[in-house]
Amino acid sequence: MIVSIHQPQFLPYLGFFHKVAHSDLLVHLDDVQFLERGHQHRNEIKMQTGKQWLTVPVVQQRGQTIDQVVIDTGTNWRRKQWAALESNYRPAPFFKELAPGLKQILLEGTQTRLLDLDLDLLHWAFEVLELRMPTRRSSELQVSGTQTERLVSICQAVGATVYLSGQGGRLYMELALFEAAGIEVRFQEFHAPSYPQLFMQHGFIANLSVVDALFGCGRGARELIAAR
Repeated sequence: MIVSIHQPQFLPYLGFFHKVAHSDLLVHLDDVQFLERGHQHRNEIKMQTGKQWLTVPVVQQRGQTIDQVVIDTGTNWRRKQWAALESNYRPAPFFKELAPGLKQILLEGTQTRLLDLDLDLLHWAFEVLELRMPTRRSSELQVSGTQTERLVSICQAVGATVYLSGQGGRLYMELALFEAAGIEVRFQEFHAPSYPQLFMQHGFIANLSVVDALFGCGRGARELIAAR
């Protein structure tokens, strides 16, 4: 069984979904430290003037884990984000078809925890991309240890025979620990594909939030993450 393990992110880029598409199980790594100004609560979209960050404001607390992060409801961030998406992507071929589902979560949602928002948005994207694999949360598995030890323990807890890692894993993972546990490690090979984008005066911009590809390609974006 091929398992991928990834921190929950806010509308992540296509590479995340490529890894998920080639896994039998996704484990949301939700009990590790929250990274301020990381992709756990923000991502980039394309707009008429170039790139723009969409950021979910959160209540900052030192040392909090992702599953503990609370959204700062003292701002009108939902309305501002939806206005940015609508004004920039309304001309996109599949905006009218896909916008209602995203609007229900992002603009009309009542999530108070970042994790709940991230997972609701991920499930929306999974549905569009026809990714219907089971998921687990690491916080449910009662595992611990250093970076690699935790990954190995998660794999053991869910019965993984193969761990599918992003390329960044080469920089920090202790591969001998996986070998000792009898778990094969494979590294993802993802090359950002091109697809129809708006505002081509700025050229093609790779690795934007998945909404860029979904509004541009609709359910056909599934083909962008299918290649191994």
